[in-house]
Amino acid sequence: MVAIAFLMEGLDTTIVTTAIPTMARALHVSVVQLNLAVSAYVLTLAVFVPVSGWLADRLGARSVFIAALTVFTLGSALCGIATDFIMLIFSRVIQGLGGALLTPVGRLILLHSFPRSQLVKAMTYATLPAMIGPIIGPLFGGYLTTYASWRWVFYVNLPFGILGIFLAYRFIHLHAEAETPPFDFSGFLMFGAGIGLIQWALEILNQHSAGWVAFLLLSATALLGAYWWRSRSRPHSAVDLRLLRNRAFGIATLGGGLSRIAMNGPVYLLPLLLQLGLGMNPLQSGAFTFLSIWGSLIVRVLIGRMLRLVGFRVLLVGSALFCSLVLTNFSLIGIKTTLWWIAVDIVLFGFARAIQFMTSNTLAYADVDQKYLSRATSLGGLFQQLTVSFGVSLSAAFLSALSNNPMRPSLADFHAVFLILAILPLFSIPLVLHLQQQDGAQVREQKDEAQKA
Repeated sequence: MVAIAFLMEGLDTTIVTTAIPTMARALHVSVVQLNLAVSAYVLTLAVFVPVSGWLADRLGARSVFIAALTVFTLGSALCGIATDFIMLIFSRVIQGLGGALLTPVGRLILLHSFPRSQLVKAMTYATLPAMIGPIIGPLFGGYLTTYASWRWVFYVNLPFGILGIFLAYRFIHLHAEAETPPFDFSGFLMFGAGIGLIQWALEILNQHSAGWVAFLLLSATALLGAYWWRSRSRPHSAVDLRLLRNRAFGIATLGGGLSRIAMNGPVYLLPLLLQLGLGMNPLQSGAFTFLSIWGSLIVRVLIGRMLRLVGFRVLLVGSALFCSLVLTNFSLIGIKTTLWWIAVDIVLFGFARAIQFMTSNTLAYADVDQKYLSRATSLGGLFQQLTVSFGVSLSAAFLSALSNNPMRPSLADFHAVFLILAILPLFSIPLVLHLQQQDGAQVREQKDEAQKA
């Protein structure tokens, strides 16, 4: 049940990407502007994730999970009836409010329900739908856009949301903690404002002067720096950055985050490349991007054995290099590229993405003490959502900056952006090399059991 909620939340991260050209025409905006339909959703997820752990402890994971499903379903309905660009973005923010609670609270439910010896198996089953959602989103969105309407990419959530509310009410039994510290509301505002200013700067990167963008980034840095300084002396801060001192959690979150930013860019770029660059229709584009699911399924079968044989450090370094290679391959796709070669590239993309995501997800929570799990899932979820938002926004900003015609970027524009993204995973390697043999040992010792399952 939690995995299905992950699927819904992940699906809505990308289901609109294949429909972007059609939606842009219907709402009279450019395809680059419509990246806001993706980034507004995932940015809202990131900003409000810090509230999730506190609410789950205060009100109970069951109540918060049901409320999250309700808000998410309502936001989906509003997106479907949106009549203009502003209403669509507002409705995506409402969706994001619900999604901000779905993933971390769902992960918290799993962490409280399984012993550490079964964590690999539980995380693998739970995160697979979370990765499949963004993969099948373009195919599903392409089919609905071609044969129904772009509005159905949002209406499709309604029956699943209603069913999820019923199942959560029936089967989840985690309730509130006996004692919950007060929420750090002022710290939450400081941190959320800092993240929001960074996102704003990325959105206007090619539309305003460098001075204005620099001002926003400096303001964000000041807010986040002040928050960090303030949180050092507070036992219950809104976002507990002290958790990053846990070596496994910090490296998996920050080092893995650099690769995630790069690997989330193609979620936005690939459908546009296939439609605007190669002339495919939404359904054809979605069918090709869907092929990356096969790479994810292969990793699902092999991940336990791979971790047992080489460990977290080697696998994360190898996945960073593999991610960089795959992104470079995308820069070689052109009019004369055969369809089978494009298909192979996309399968390899799914393979590299799944290795990186599954490995870093498992490592992140392997060594976190039980009493810090709610805060760790909130912080980890926040960084994961930020990588989606930043990946999409950076891709759109680079595409807009490099293109002479933002309404219809050229193949060369897409190629340049993919090459820029290919550099990012390489920066994660120095961080990953700080991992030690004992990091994640609690879950590595159980790989044989996970593999048999």
